Amino acid sequence: MAAIKVLLADDEGSVLQIMAQKTAGAGYGVVTACDGQEAWAKIKSENPDVIILDLIMPKMDGWEVLRRLRAQPPSPKWQPVIIVSALDELSDVQKGLTLQADHYLTKPCRMEDVIKAIRLMVSLIPRHI
Repeated sequence: MAAIKVLLADDEGSVLQIMAQKTAGAGYGVVTACDGQEAWAKIKSENPDVIILDLIMPKMDGWEVLRRLRAQPPSPKWQPVIIVSALDELSDVQKGLTLQADHYLTKPCRMEDVIKAIRLMVSLIPRHI
C-alpha cells in the first residue's frame, strides 16, 4: 500500500520545513505549498490524503482553499483538512469548522499534536466511504 500523502500548506518557510521533516519522519509522504494558489493546484494534481492548511497565506488564503475544496461535487475520496493557524479566536475556530475543516490547531503548536491529528484523520478515512 502506498504511503499516506499529506499536503502541508504554509507561507512561513521555516515552519513548512520543520513540518515537512517531522511529517516525513512519521512515515507519511509529503507535498508542500507555500501559498494558497499552490495549495489549490497541488490538491488538484497530487490528490493528497490529508491536508494541513494555514489560513493566512498570500495569493489565496486558507479560507478560500477550504471553500473551494468543500464546494466540489461529492467524491468517493474524503480529504480531511486540519487547519494549523495563528488565528486563535473562538470565532475563527467556529468559522473553520463551519466551512467543514475536520480539525483546528492554533499556532504555536507542538509537532506531536500535528502528527496526532494526522493519525486521527487517517484512522477515520476508511469509515468515510
